[in-house]
Amino acid sequence: MDFDPLLLARIQFAFTVTFHIIFPSFTIGLSAYIATLEVMWIRTGTAHYHTLARFWTKIFAVSFAMGVVSGIVLSYQFGTNWSRFSEAVGNVVGPLIGYEVLTAFFLEATFLGIMLFGWNRVPAWLHVFSSLMVAFGTAMSAFWILSANSWMQTPAGFEMRAGIAHPTDWIAAIFNPSFPYRFAHMLTAAYLTTSFVVLAVGCRYLIAGKYPDEARTMLRMGVGFAAIVAPLQLVIGDLHGLNTLQHQPVKIAAMEAHWDGDQPGDFHIFAWPDENAETNRFAISIPRGASIVLRHDPDGLFPGLKSVPASERPPVPLVFFAFRIMLAIGFFMIASAWVGVWLWWKRRIFETRWYTWPMSHTWWIGFVAVIAGWIVTESGRQPWIVQGVMRTADALSPVPGGSVATTLALFVVVYGIVFSMGIYYINRLIHKGPPAAVDEAEYPTASRPLSEGGAGMRARST
Repeated sequence: MDFDPLLLARIQFAFTVTFHIIFPSFTIGLSAYIATLEVMWIRTGTAHYHTLARFWTKIFAVSFAMGVVSGIVLSYQFGTNWSRFSEAVGNVVGPLIGYEVLTAFFLEATFLGIMLFGWNRVPAWLHVFSSLMVAFGTAMSAFWILSANSWMQTPAGFEMRAGIAHPTDWIAAIFNPSFPYRFAHMLTAAYLTTSFVVLAVGCRYLIAGKYPDEARTMLRMGVGFAAIVAPLQLVIGDLHGLNTLQHQPVKIAAMEAHWDGDQPGDFHIFAWPDENAETNRFAISIPRGASIVLRHDPDGLFPGLKSVPASERPPVPLVFFAFRIMLAIGFFMIASAWVGVWLWWKRRIFETRWYTWPMSHTWWIGFVAVIAGWIVTESGRQPWIVQGVMRTADALSPVPGGSVATTLALFVVVYGIVFSMGIYYINRLIHKGPPAAVDEAEYPTASRPLSEGGAGMRARST
């Protein structure tokens, strides 16, 4: 049997990165949430903030470990499957990824032990500071990874010599044209993903009648955060789209399944892009909707897919549907958060089962949106691995297709076992629930909240 090494290598990388992106997107947001809980705890002395911080720290530890493991596999694939990519652009991409290790990962490693195991062993202020540093470290990790990936989308600050990229301006390379928008979009997505997990767990406890103080806090914080940030994400996404139109117009054409650039673009609520016929079938569309969004003009024009040969186009159906999944989830997040705020204002949010029951099952939607967004980003760039510089086909290692197929099969089996166990354990932690609060005297550094002039807390959790 003949195996296509390029297709298999792409499938393998897509498989591993899909698993990997789940955990960083969660730990970025969860570390910020834990740090927020600890700051609120040290300022107010309220016991259930501390209880929640310890509860979510256990879940963070499992997620962080699985994110590290899956990230290591991705690093090895650059050498095994994509060695020509590493050779051609490693002078730029390599240092950017290395900076992530030297700054973010070392910062996280320095304070992670205190955050995970320092309860009752270090002063309260040091534990809070450590949690803040871990949250900052995860954001810094996203900064460098997004910088490297954004450079592949909109390369800048380099020159090619004998087929090798050499950096000429590190500031331009790091802060390449798409980076600010993609970094803001991804960071906000991570925070929103976590907020809906927290909201779902809070609703789950509320329905079960367990941990009422903690459940109400999680519900309020999840709804309040999402009500502000979800609409902000829509604005950031719009700005990101305009930036993509400027630098990667073919990706936008694929997202909108827009074929003819001589005509205003319709927004297709649903369609089936037919790449062979270069048309859309079964289309349900808003006339000129894409032109209004992208050009702010119903008669505005933007490049269509026919502006480039078929060999220069990304896989249109994949990009088209992934974008609509991401967009639909974004609007759902906005609507559900605003409904929650309205119920909160009416003082009915905790008793309204028609709201809390469905929201208790929405923990997964942020992860699906993140994966869909990465499909749009990576598939929409094809056939380029570095836009306008290097094609994906030219980046492949000279490895047999059978070898890639074998490792892909092993990855599917190992990932299926390891990550199933990890997710099972996280669910067990959620089922077990937060630890019970105990008397303040058992916390050696706690006596009064900072608002009363003390340096500690009035309660802790076991």
